[in-house]
Amino acid sequence: MRPLPFTAESSSNDAVERNSATGHLPGPQSPGSGPDRAPHVDVIIAGCGPTGAMLAAELRLHDVRVLVLEKENEPTSFVRIVGLHIRSLELMAMRGLLDRILPHGRRRPAGGFFAAIPKPPPTSLDSAYAYLLGIPQPVIEHLLAEHAIELGAQVRRGCAVTGLQQDDEGVTVELADGRQLRSRYLVGCDGGRSTVRKLLGVGFPGEPAQNETLMGEMSVGMPPEEIATRVTEIRQNRQRFWLRPAGEGIYSVLVPAAGVSDRAKPATLDDFKQQLRTIAGTDFGVHSPRWMSRFGDATRLAERYRVGRVLLAGDAAHIHPPIGGQGLNLGVQDAFNLGWKLAAQIRGWAPETLLDTYQAERRPVAEEVLDNTRAQTELLSTAPGAQAVRRLLTTLMDFDEVNRYLIEKITAVDIRYDFGAGPDLIGRRLRDIDVRQGHLYGLLHRGRGLLLDRTERLSVGGWSDRVDHLADPTAALDGPCVLLRPDGHVAWIGDDQQDLNDHLSRWFGTPAD
Repeated sequence: MRPLPFTAESSSNDAVERNSATGHLPGPQSPGSGPDRAPHVDVIIAGCGPTGAMLAAELRLHDVRVLVLEKENEPTSFVRIVGLHIRSLELMAMRGLLDRILPHGRRRPAGGFFAAIPKPPPTSLDSAYAYLLGIPQPVIEHLLAEHAIELGAQVRRGCAVTGLQQDDEGVTVELADGRQLRSRYLVGCDGGRSTVRKLLGVGFPGEPAQNETLMGEMSVGMPPEEIATRVTEIRQNRQRFWLRPAGEGIYSVLVPAAGVSDRAKPATLDDFKQQLRTIAGTDFGVHSPRWMSRFGDATRLAERYRVGRVLLAGDAAHIHPPIGGQGLNLGVQDAFNLGWKLAAQIRGWAPETLLDTYQAERRPVAEEVLDNTRAQTELLSTAPGAQAVRRLLTTLMDFDEVNRYLIEKITAVDIRYDFGAGPDLIGRRLRDIDVRQGHLYGLLHRGRGLLLDRTERLSVGGWSDRVDHLADPTAALDGPCVLLRPDGHVAWIGDDQQDLNDHLSRWFGTPAD
Protein backbone atom coordinates (compact mmCIF):
# COMPACT_ATOMS: atom_id res chain seq x y z
CA MET A 1 0.00 0.00 0.00
CA ARG A 2 1.25 3.47 -0.84
CA PRO A 3 1.76 5.84 2.09
CA LEU A 4 -0.03 9.16 1.81
CA PRO A 5 2.69 11.76 1.13
CA PHE A 6 3.48 13.71 4.27
CA THR A 7 6.85 14.42 5.83
CA ALA A 8 7.72 12.49 8.95
CA GLU A 9 9.53 15.54 10.30
CA SER A 10 7.69 18.32 12.09
CA SER A 11 6.63 21.06 9.71
CA SER A 12 7.09 24.67 10.70
CA ASN A 13 3.95 26.69 11.25
CA ASP A 14 4.71 28.74 8.15
CA ALA A 15 4.94 25.64 5.99
CA VAL A 16 1.68 24.32 7.32
CA GLU A 17 -0.10 27.60 6.72
CA ARG A 18 1.19 27.87 3.14
CA ASN A 19 -0.19 24.47 2.25
CA SER A 20 -3.43 24.51 4.22
CA ALA A 21 -5.23 26.96 2.00
CA THR A 22 -4.85 24.72 -1.06
CA GLY A 23 -5.42 21.45 0.74
CA HIS A 24 -2.16 19.99 -0.63
CA LEU A 25 -0.09 17.95 1.76
CA PRO A 26 3.50 19.17 2.03
CA GLY A 27 6.56 17.20 1.04
CA PRO A 28 6.80 13.55 -0.10
CA GLN A 29 8.54 10.94 2.00
CA SER A 30 12.12 10.13 1.15
CA PRO A 31 12.21 7.52 -1.63
CA GLY A 32 13.31 4.05 -0.66
CA SER A 33 12.70 4.66 3.02
CA GLY A 34 10.58 1.51 3.38
CA PRO A 35 7.67 1.16 5.80
CA ASP A 36 7.51 4.27 7.98
CA ARG A 37 6.15 3.76 11.51
CA ALA A 38 6.90 7.30 12.64
CA PRO A 39 3.83 9.54 12.82
CA HIS A 40 3.35 11.80 9.81
CA VAL A 41 1.10 14.06 11.89
CA ASP A 42 0.09 14.28 15.53
CA VAL A 43 -3.66 13.91 15.04
CA ILE A 44 -5.83 12.75 12.17
CA ILE A 45 -9.47 13.81 12.40
CA ALA A 46 -11.98 11.85 10.33
CA GLY A 47 -14.74 14.26 9.31
CA CYS A 48 -14.78 18.00 8.63
CA GLY A 49 -18.18 18.89 10.01
CA PRO A 50 -18.52 21.43 12.82
CA THR A 51 -17.12 19.01 15.43
CA GLY A 52 -14.08 18.00 13.38
CA ALA A 53 -13.29 21.55 12.28
CA MET A 54 -13.62 22.92 15.81
CA LEU A 55 -11.40 20.18 17.21
CA ALA A 56 -8.76 20.86 14.55
CA ALA A 57 -8.72 24.54 15.48
CA GLU A 58 -8.44 23.80 19.20
CA LEU A 59 -5.48 21.50 18.58
CA ARG A 60 -3.74 24.04 16.36
CA LEU A 61 -3.88 26.61 19.17
CA HIS A 62 -1.28 24.38 20.83
CA ASP A 63 0.84 23.79 17.69
CA VAL A 64 -0.39 20.22 17.26
CA ARG A 65 0.05 18.96 13.69
CA VAL A 66 -3.47 18.16 12.43
CA LEU A 67 -4.82 16.57 9.28
CA VAL A 68 -8.58 16.48 8.70
CA LEU A 69 -9.80 13.79 6.29
CA GLU A 70 -13.27 14.37 4.81
CA LYS A 71 -14.82 11.69 2.64
CA GLU A 72 -17.07 14.12 0.74
CA ASN A 73 -15.49 15.96 -2.18
CA GLU A 74 -17.52 19.12 -1.59
CA PRO A 75 -18.85 20.87 1.54
CA THR A 76 -22.50 20.60 2.54
CA SER A 77 -24.65 22.36 -0.06
CA PHE A 78 -28.21 22.22 1.26
CA VAL A 79 -29.19 25.29 3.23
CA ARG A 80 -30.60 23.89 6.45
CA ILE A 81 -30.79 26.39 9.29
CA VAL A 82 -29.16 25.26 12.53
CA GLY A 83 -29.10 27.01 15.87
CA LEU A 84 -26.16 27.89 18.10
CA HIS A 85 -27.29 27.79 21.72
CA ILE A 86 -26.02 29.90 24.60
CA ARG A 87 -23.10 27.70 25.64
CA SER A 88 -21.85 27.34 22.08
CA LEU A 89 -22.03 31.11 21.62
CA GLU A 90 -19.98 31.53 24.79
CA LEU A 91 -17.35 29.12 23.47
CA MET A 92 -17.18 31.00 20.18
CA ALA A 93 -16.66 34.22 22.15
CA MET A 94 -13.84 32.55 24.11
CA ARG A 95 -11.97 31.92 20.87
CA GLY A 96 -12.69 35.29 19.26
CA LEU A 97 -15.02 33.74 16.67
CA LEU A 98 -18.34 35.25 17.63
CA ASP A 99 -17.87 38.56 15.82
CA ARG A 100 -17.07 36.59 12.65
CA ILE A 101 -20.17 34.40 12.99
CA LEU A 102 -22.84 36.88 14.13
CA PRO A 103 -23.26 38.74 10.80
CA HIS A 104 -24.24 35.47 9.12
CA GLY A 105 -26.98 34.51 11.57
CA ARG A 106 -30.27 35.72 12.93
CA ARG A 107 -30.82 36.13 16.66
CA ARG A 108 -33.89 34.62 18.27
CA PRO A 109 -35.08 34.81 21.87
CA ALA A 110 -33.87 31.94 24.06
CA GLY A 111 -37.32 30.51 24.64
CA GLY A 112 -39.73 27.94 23.25
CA PHE A 113 -37.09 25.24 22.68
CA PHE A 114 -38.34 22.50 24.96
CA ALA A 115 -40.74 20.24 23.02
CA ALA A 116 -41.66 23.33 20.97
CA ILE A 117 -43.81 24.55 23.87
CA PRO A 118 -44.31 28.25 23.10
CA LYS A 119 -43.01 30.10 26.14
CA PRO A 120 -41.06 33.36 26.36
CA PRO A 121 -37.42 33.33 27.45
CA PRO A 122 -36.97 32.92 31.20
CA THR A 123 -35.79 35.96 33.09
CA SER A 124 -32.23 36.42 34.31
CA LEU A 125 -30.44 33.82 32.21
CA ASP A 126 -26.87 33.81 33.51
CA SER A 127 -25.10 34.68 30.27
CA ALA A 128 -24.12 37.68 28.18
CA TYR A 129 -25.21 35.65 25.13
CA ALA A 130 -28.73 34.70 26.15
CA TYR A 131 -30.17 34.12 22.68
CA LEU A 132 -30.29 31.57 19.89
CA LEU A 133 -28.38 32.26 16.69
CA GLY A 134 -30.00 30.70 13.64
CA ILE A 135 -27.40 30.21 10.92
CA PRO A 136 -27.28 28.22 7.66
CA GLN A 137 -25.44 24.93 8.16
CA PRO A 138 -23.08 25.41 5.18
CA VAL A 139 -22.09 28.82 6.54
CA ILE A 140 -21.16 27.65 10.05
CA GLU A 141 -19.32 24.65 8.60
CA HIS A 142 -17.38 26.95 6.26
CA LEU A 143 -16.54 29.46 9.00
CA LEU A 144 -15.26 26.80 11.39
CA ALA A 145 -13.24 25.04 8.69
CA GLU A 146 -11.82 28.39 7.58
CA HIS A 147 -10.83 29.12 11.18
CA ALA A 148 -9.05 25.77 11.48
CA ILE A 149 -7.20 26.29 8.18
CA GLU A 150 -6.13 29.80 9.17
CA LEU A 151 -4.58 28.29 12.30
CA GLY A 152 -2.66 25.80 10.16
CA ALA A 153 -4.81 22.67 10.01
CA GLN A 154 -4.68 20.58 6.85
CA VAL A 155 -8.04 19.65 5.31
CA ARG A 156 -8.10 16.92 2.68
CA ARG A 157 -11.40 16.22 0.89
CA GLY A 158 -12.34 13.07 -0.99
CA CYS A 159 -10.45 10.92 1.53
CA ALA A 160 -12.58 8.20 3.10
CA VAL A 161 -11.16 6.24 6.03
CA THR A 162 -11.65 2.49 5.48
CA GLY A 163 -9.27 0.88 7.95
CA LEU A 164 -7.16 1.50 11.04
CA GLN A 165 -4.61 -0.25 13.18
CA GLN A 166 -3.07 1.07 16.35
CA ASP A 167 -0.06 0.21 18.47
CA ASP A 168 1.87 1.75 21.36
CA GLU A 169 3.31 4.50 19.14
CA GLY A 170 0.40 5.58 16.99
CA VAL A 171 -2.37 4.78 14.53
CA THR A 172 -2.15 3.67 10.91
CA VAL A 173 -5.11 4.91 8.89
CA GLU A 174 -6.01 3.31 5.57
CA LEU A 175 -7.87 5.29 2.91
CA ALA A 176 -10.33 4.03 0.30
CA ASP A 177 -7.69 4.16 -2.44
CA GLY A 178 -5.29 1.96 -0.46
CA ARG A 179 -2.98 4.70 0.75
CA GLN A 180 -1.91 4.77 4.38
CA LEU A 181 -1.16 7.57 6.80
CA ARG A 182 0.39 7.39 10.24
CA SER A 183 -0.55 9.60 13.20
CA ARG A 184 -0.10 9.62 16.95
CA TYR A 185 -3.88 9.82 17.55
CA LEU A 186 -7.07 9.48 15.50
CA VAL A 187 -10.40 11.13 16.34
CA GLY A 188 -13.59 9.98 14.65
CA CYS A 189 -15.84 12.98 14.00
CA ASP A 190 -17.47 11.18 11.09
CA GLY A 191 -21.13 11.24 12.02
CA GLY A 192 -23.80 8.86 13.25
CA ARG A 193 -22.73 6.11 10.84
CA SER A 194 -19.12 6.56 11.93
CA THR A 195 -16.67 4.31 10.12
CA VAL A 196 -14.11 4.91 12.86
CA ARG A 197 -16.51 3.73 15.56
CA LYS A 198 -17.38 0.62 13.59
CA LEU A 199 -13.72 -0.20 12.91
CA LEU A 200 -13.03 0.10 16.64
CA GLY A 201 -15.85 -2.31 17.41
CA VAL A 202 -17.36 0.12 19.92
CA GLY A 203 -20.98 -0.71 20.72
CA PHE A 204 -23.65 1.87 19.89
CA PRO A 205 -26.65 0.74 21.95
CA GLY A 206 -29.96 2.56 22.10
CA GLU A 207 -33.27 2.65 20.31
CA PRO A 208 -33.72 2.41 16.54
CA ALA A 209 -35.90 4.94 14.78
CA GLN A 210 -39.63 4.50 15.43
CA ASN A 211 -40.73 7.59 13.55
CA GLU A 212 -39.38 9.49 10.59
CA THR A 213 -39.86 13.11 9.59
CA LEU A 214 -39.50 14.93 6.30
CA MET A 215 -37.90 18.36 6.40
CA GLY A 216 -36.96 20.79 3.67
CA GLU A 217 -37.23 24.27 2.22
CA MET A 218 -39.35 24.98 -0.85
CA SER A 219 -41.70 27.40 -2.55
CA VAL A 220 -45.44 27.21 -1.99
CA GLY A 221 -48.43 28.10 -4.15
CA MET A 222 -50.95 29.09 -1.47
CA PRO A 223 -51.45 32.58 0.00
CA PRO A 224 -49.56 33.14 3.29
CA GLU A 225 -52.75 33.94 5.22
CA GLU A 226 -54.33 30.64 4.22
CA ILE A 227 -51.16 28.73 5.08
CA ALA A 228 -50.99 30.33 8.53
CA THR A 229 -54.62 29.49 9.29
CA ARG A 230 -54.31 25.87 8.18
CA VAL A 231 -51.02 25.32 10.05
CA THR A 232 -52.43 26.81 13.27
CA GLU A 233 -55.36 24.39 13.13
CA ILE A 234 -53.18 21.34 12.56
CA ARG A 235 -50.61 22.21 15.21
CA GLN A 236 -53.27 22.14 17.91
CA ASN A 237 -52.88 18.36 17.80
CA ARG A 238 -49.70 17.78 15.79
CA GLN A 239 -46.49 19.45 16.95
CA ARG A 240 -44.39 17.55 14.43
CA PHE A 241 -45.72 19.70 11.60
CA TRP A 242 -45.10 23.19 10.32
CA LEU A 243 -44.77 25.49 7.35
CA ARG A 244 -42.72 28.52 8.37
CA PRO A 245 -41.66 31.45 6.18
CA ALA A 246 -37.91 31.33 5.53
CA GLY A 247 -37.71 34.51 3.46
CA GLU A 248 -37.87 35.29 -0.25
CA GLY A 249 -41.06 33.28 -0.72
CA ILE A 250 -39.47 30.10 0.62
CA TYR A 251 -41.02 28.04 3.42
CA SER A 252 -39.45 25.61 5.86
CA VAL A 253 -41.61 22.49 5.78
CA LEU A 254 -41.76 19.78 8.44
CA VAL A 255 -44.15 16.85 8.14
CA PRO A 256 -44.25 13.26 9.48
CA ALA A 257 -43.16 10.67 6.95
CA ALA A 258 -45.33 7.70 5.99
CA GLY A 259 -43.05 5.33 7.89
CA VAL A 260 -39.44 4.50 8.62
CA SER A 261 -37.52 3.92 5.40
CA ASP A 262 -33.97 3.33 4.29
CA ARG A 263 -32.14 6.47 5.44
CA ALA A 264 -29.96 6.25 2.34
CA LYS A 265 -33.06 6.81 0.21
CA PRO A 266 -33.36 10.55 -0.52
CA ALA A 267 -36.59 12.39 0.19
CA THR A 268 -38.58 13.47 -2.87
CA LEU A 269 -41.04 16.26 -3.55
CA ASP A 270 -43.72 13.62 -4.09
CA ASP A 271 -43.06 12.33 -0.55
CA PHE A 272 -43.74 15.83 0.81
CA LYS A 273 -46.87 16.31 -1.29
CA GLN A 274 -48.32 12.96 -0.30
CA GLN A 275 -47.77 13.48 3.44
CA LEU A 276 -49.02 17.07 3.36
CA ARG A 277 -52.25 15.90 1.70
CA THR A 278 -52.62 13.06 4.22
CA ILE A 279 -52.25 15.33 7.25
CA ALA A 280 -53.44 18.74 6.06
CA GLY A 281 -55.77 17.83 3.20
CA THR A 282 -53.64 19.92 0.81
CA ASP A 283 -50.09 19.94 -0.45
CA PHE A 284 -50.02 23.76 -0.20
CA GLY A 285 -48.78 23.85 -3.79
CA VAL A 286 -45.20 23.09 -2.75
CA HIS A 287 -42.66 23.20 -5.57
CA SER A 288 -39.04 24.09 -6.42
CA PRO A 289 -37.36 22.64 -3.30
CA ARG A 290 -34.03 24.13 -2.24
CA TRP A 291 -33.24 21.03 -0.20
CA MET A 292 -35.05 18.03 1.25
CA SER A 293 -34.09 15.49 3.88
CA ARG A 294 -35.51 12.88 6.19
CA PHE A 295 -34.51 12.16 9.77
CA GLY A 296 -35.49 9.58 12.31
CA ASP A 297 -35.71 9.53 16.09
CA ALA A 298 -33.03 6.90 16.69
CA THR A 299 -31.26 7.44 20.00
CA ARG A 300 -27.86 5.83 20.59
CA LEU A 301 -24.77 6.40 22.74
CA ALA A 302 -21.32 4.91 22.21
CA GLU A 303 -20.26 2.55 24.97
CA ARG A 304 -16.81 4.14 25.02
CA TYR A 305 -15.40 7.43 23.76
CA ARG A 306 -11.82 6.17 23.67
CA VAL A 307 -10.01 3.00 22.72
CA GLY A 308 -6.27 3.48 23.12
CA ARG A 309 -5.16 6.18 20.70
CA VAL A 310 -8.51 6.47 18.95
CA LEU A 311 -11.32 8.72 20.23
CA LEU A 312 -14.87 9.60 19.19
CA ALA A 313 -16.64 12.96 19.24
CA GLY A 314 -19.88 14.48 18.00
CA ASP A 315 -22.45 12.30 16.25
CA ALA A 316 -19.91 9.48 16.05
CA ALA A 317 -20.40 9.16 19.82
CA HIS A 318 -24.10 9.99 20.16
CA ILE A 319 -27.22 10.45 18.03
CA HIS A 320 -30.68 11.61 19.01
CA PRO A 321 -33.72 13.31 17.48
CA PRO A 322 -33.03 16.92 16.49
CA ILE A 323 -35.74 18.33 18.73
CA GLY A 324 -34.35 21.22 20.76
CA GLY A 325 -31.55 21.72 18.23
CA GLN A 326 -28.89 20.22 20.49
CA GLY A 327 -26.91 17.96 18.14
CA LEU A 328 -24.46 20.41 16.56
CA ASN A 329 -23.98 22.16 19.88
CA LEU A 330 -23.24 18.92 21.72
CA GLY A 331 -20.58 18.02 19.15
CA VAL A 332 -18.88 21.41 19.19
CA GLN A 333 -18.80 21.27 22.99
CA ASP A 334 -17.22 17.80 22.80
CA ALA A 335 -14.47 19.35 20.67
CA PHE A 336 -13.81 22.12 23.20
CA ASN A 337 -13.55 19.60 26.01
CA LEU A 338 -11.27 17.23 24.10
CA GLY A 339 -9.03 19.68 22.23
CA TRP A 340 -6.87 21.05 25.05
CA LYS A 341 -6.64 17.66 26.76
CA LEU A 342 -5.44 15.84 23.66
CA ALA A 343 -3.05 18.71 22.93
CA ALA A 344 -1.66 18.42 26.48
CA GLN A 345 -1.10 14.71 25.93
CA ILE A 346 0.78 15.35 22.71
CA ARG A 347 2.79 18.27 24.08
CA GLY A 348 3.90 16.08 26.98
CA TRP A 349 2.53 17.95 29.99
CA ALA A 350 -0.81 16.18 30.54
CA PRO A 351 -1.37 14.64 33.97
CA GLU A 352 -1.72 10.87 33.74
CA THR A 353 -5.52 10.73 33.79
CA LEU A 354 -6.33 13.99 31.99
CA LEU A 355 -7.33 12.43 28.67
CA ASP A 356 -9.60 9.98 30.49
CA THR A 357 -11.63 12.91 31.84
CA TYR A 358 -12.92 13.53 28.29
CA GLN A 359 -15.19 10.48 28.44
CA ALA A 360 -15.83 10.91 32.17
CA GLU A 361 -17.16 14.43 31.61
CA ARG A 362 -18.77 14.35 28.19
CA ARG A 363 -20.51 10.97 28.13
CA PRO A 364 -22.81 11.85 31.09
CA VAL A 365 -23.69 15.12 29.31
CA ALA A 366 -24.68 13.14 26.22
CA GLU A 367 -26.75 10.77 28.38
CA GLU A 368 -28.71 13.74 29.69
CA VAL A 369 -29.24 15.14 26.20
CA LEU A 370 -30.53 11.76 25.00
CA ASP A 371 -32.92 11.64 27.94
CA ASN A 372 -34.29 15.13 27.38
CA THR A 373 -34.83 14.42 23.67
CA ARG A 374 -36.63 11.19 24.59
CA ALA A 375 -38.87 13.20 26.89
CA GLN A 376 -39.50 15.88 24.28
CA THR A 377 -40.31 13.26 21.66
CA GLU A 378 -42.96 11.77 23.93
CA LEU A 379 -44.46 15.22 24.41
CA LEU A 380 -44.86 15.54 20.63
CA SER A 381 -46.97 12.39 20.44
CA THR A 382 -50.63 12.73 19.52
CA ALA A 383 -51.59 10.04 22.07
CA PRO A 384 -54.05 11.29 24.73
CA GLY A 385 -51.71 10.52 27.64
CA ALA A 386 -48.79 12.37 26.06
CA GLN A 387 -51.02 15.33 25.25
CA ALA A 388 -52.24 15.44 28.87
CA VAL A 389 -48.64 15.54 30.12
CA ARG A 390 -47.85 18.23 27.57
CA ARG A 391 -50.73 20.39 28.82
CA LEU A 392 -49.56 19.93 32.42
CA LEU A 393 -45.96 20.85 31.55
CA THR A 394 -47.15 23.84 29.55
CA THR A 395 -48.85 25.13 32.70
CA LEU A 396 -45.83 24.40 34.89
CA MET A 397 -43.57 26.34 32.52
CA ASP A 398 -45.48 29.48 33.45
CA PHE A 399 -43.33 29.33 36.61
CA ASP A 400 -40.11 31.08 35.68
CA GLU A 401 -37.99 28.60 37.65
CA VAL A 402 -39.34 25.67 35.63
CA ASN A 403 -38.95 27.50 32.34
CA ARG A 404 -35.37 28.50 33.21
CA TYR A 405 -34.45 24.98 34.32
CA LEU A 406 -35.53 23.50 30.99
CA ILE A 407 -33.95 26.21 28.84
CA GLU A 408 -30.64 26.02 30.73
CA LYS A 409 -30.66 22.26 30.18
CA ILE A 410 -31.28 22.59 26.44
CA THR A 411 -28.67 25.35 26.03
CA ALA A 412 -26.02 23.53 28.15
CA VAL A 413 -25.38 26.34 30.63
CA ASP A 414 -26.42 24.07 33.52
CA ILE A 415 -23.53 21.62 33.07
CA ARG A 416 -21.45 20.91 36.14
CA TYR A 417 -18.57 18.47 35.72
CA ASP A 418 -17.73 16.36 38.76
CA PHE A 419 -14.48 17.81 40.10
CA GLY A 420 -15.18 16.61 43.64
CA ALA A 421 -16.41 18.46 46.69
CA GLY A 422 -16.39 22.24 46.76
CA PRO A 423 -18.47 25.35 46.14
CA ASP A 424 -21.29 25.07 43.61
CA LEU A 425 -19.31 26.99 41.00
CA ILE A 426 -16.60 24.28 40.90
CA GLY A 427 -17.00 22.33 37.66
CA ARG A 428 -19.34 24.91 36.13
CA ARG A 429 -18.56 27.37 33.39
CA LEU A 430 -17.95 31.00 34.36
CA ARG A 431 -19.98 33.63 32.58
CA ASP A 432 -18.27 36.40 30.59
CA ILE A 433 -17.70 38.77 33.50
CA ASP A 434 -16.20 42.25 33.37
CA VAL A 435 -12.48 42.52 34.07
CA ARG A 436 -10.03 45.39 33.94
CA GLN A 437 -9.07 44.57 30.34
CA GLY A 438 -12.70 44.42 29.19
CA HIS A 439 -14.34 41.00 29.20
CA LEU A 440 -13.14 37.68 30.58
CA TYR A 441 -13.65 35.68 27.39
CA GLY A 442 -11.35 38.00 25.51
CA LEU A 443 -8.51 36.59 27.65
CA LEU A 444 -9.18 32.99 26.55
CA HIS A 445 -8.56 33.30 22.81
CA ARG A 446 -5.31 31.30 22.96
CA GLY A 447 -6.91 28.23 24.53
CA ARG A 448 -4.83 28.38 27.72
CA GLY A 449 -5.81 28.12 31.36
CA LEU A 450 -6.35 31.34 33.31
CA LEU A 451 -5.87 32.33 36.95
CA LEU A 452 -8.14 35.26 37.76
CA ASP A 453 -6.61 36.70 40.92
CA ARG A 454 -8.40 39.36 42.94
CA THR A 455 -5.83 39.14 45.76
CA GLU A 456 -2.91 40.20 43.51
CA ARG A 457 -0.58 37.94 45.51
CA LEU A 458 -0.86 34.52 43.85
CA SER A 459 1.28 33.11 41.04
CA VAL A 460 1.09 30.41 38.37
CA GLY A 461 4.85 29.87 38.71
CA GLY A 462 6.17 27.03 36.56
CA TRP A 463 2.85 26.63 34.79
CA SER A 464 3.14 30.03 33.02
CA ASP A 465 3.79 28.27 29.70
CA ARG A 466 0.22 26.90 29.77
CA VAL A 467 -1.70 29.11 32.23
CA ASP A 468 -2.16 32.89 32.07
CA HIS A 469 -2.42 35.07 35.17
CA LEU A 470 -4.60 38.14 35.56
CA ALA A 471 -4.27 40.08 38.82
CA ASP A 472 -7.41 42.23 38.96
CA PRO A 473 -9.05 43.23 42.27
CA THR A 474 -11.91 44.86 40.31
CA ALA A 475 -13.05 41.65 38.56
CA ALA A 476 -16.79 41.03 38.98
CA LEU A 477 -16.21 37.71 40.72
CA ASP A 478 -17.92 36.08 43.71
CA GLY A 479 -14.79 34.83 45.43
CA PRO A 480 -11.14 35.78 45.86
CA CYS A 481 -9.60 33.87 42.91
CA VAL A 482 -10.60 31.26 40.34
CA LEU A 483 -8.61 28.93 38.12
CA LEU A 484 -10.21 28.36 34.72
CA ARG A 485 -9.48 25.48 32.41
CA PRO A 486 -9.08 26.30 28.69
CA ASP A 487 -12.74 25.38 28.15
CA GLY A 488 -13.87 28.00 30.66
CA HIS A 489 -14.88 25.64 33.48
CA VAL A 490 -13.88 26.55 37.03
CA ALA A 491 -11.22 24.17 38.35
CA TRP A 492 -10.50 25.90 41.68
CA ILE A 493 -11.71 28.71 43.95
CA GLY A 494 -9.68 30.09 46.85
CA ASP A 495 -6.77 32.27 47.94
CA ASP A 496 -4.11 29.81 49.18
CA GLN A 497 -1.00 29.37 47.00
CA GLN A 498 -0.31 25.75 47.97
CA ASP A 499 -3.91 24.76 47.35
CA LEU A 500 -3.70 26.49 43.97
CA ASN A 501 -0.48 24.64 43.14
CA ASP A 502 -2.17 21.32 43.90
CA HIS A 503 -4.96 22.12 41.45
CA LEU A 504 -2.56 23.43 38.84
CA SER A 505 -0.79 20.07 39.03
CA ARG A 506 -4.09 18.21 38.77
CA TRP A 507 -5.13 19.93 35.54
CA PHE A 508 -1.91 21.21 34.01
CA GLY A 509 0.71 18.65 35.00
CA THR A 510 4.21 19.08 36.34
CA PRO A 511 5.52 22.68 36.37
CA ALA A 512 8.36 23.56 34.04
CA ASP A 513 11.79 24.04 35.56
